[in-house]
Amino acid sequence: MKKIFFIVLLLIFSGFVMNKPAYFLYDKSGKEAKYPKMISTLVKADVVFVGEFHDNPISHWLELQISKDLYASKKQDLVLGAEMFERDNQLMINEYLQGLIKENNFEKEAKLWDNYKTDYKPLLNFAKDQNLAFLATNVPRRYASAVATAGLKALDNITAEAKTYVAPMPLEVDLLQSSYQVMAKMMPTHGSGNTENIIFAQ
Repeated sequence: MKKIFFIVLLLIFSGFVMNKPAYFLYDKSGKEAKYPKMISTLVKADVVFVGEFHDNPISHWLELQISKDLYASKKQDLVLGAEMFERDNQLMINEYLQGLIKENNFEKEAKLWDNYKTDYKPLLNFAKDQNLAFLATNVPRRYASAVATAGLKALDNITAEAKTYVAPMPLEVDLLQSSYQVMAKMMPTHGSGNTENIIFAQ
């Protein structure tokens, strides 16, 4: 059985003062955790998910530190990935990591978030420096938008090549799962639209 760990980073800013960290770590029971203990646990996992606030630089810095410390144990068995990158950018990511295209070409042509250079580029370049695989883990936005509008049937007629950019079909979504129930309650803050379709898009 695969061991999968989820990390949700609870970040409490305390300023840049000596001996006062910019973050605290807590385990699933709410008890404060130590970084070395967390790493010793994560090293045993097959898959590690890091939950983040996309616009929080401290969480991205911590992701990089975690990656470096996992690499110290895993070496080339470590594979990185990020939701920031959409699946149809994988070829460009591979070409950049292999040195086949220049950095400025990659940054001009790839679909990058506004905070790429400060928050995600260091992680991608770490993979490049260590010759690690780096996966674009997000569905292309155009397909997520289509599903949010028309439901999963929107994927019925996309091409075979397009289907390589989404999860294997047919997709099964259990709307009774607690995470989706929570998401449904959050929907009013995400604009109008069919709640189920928006969840399917996610």
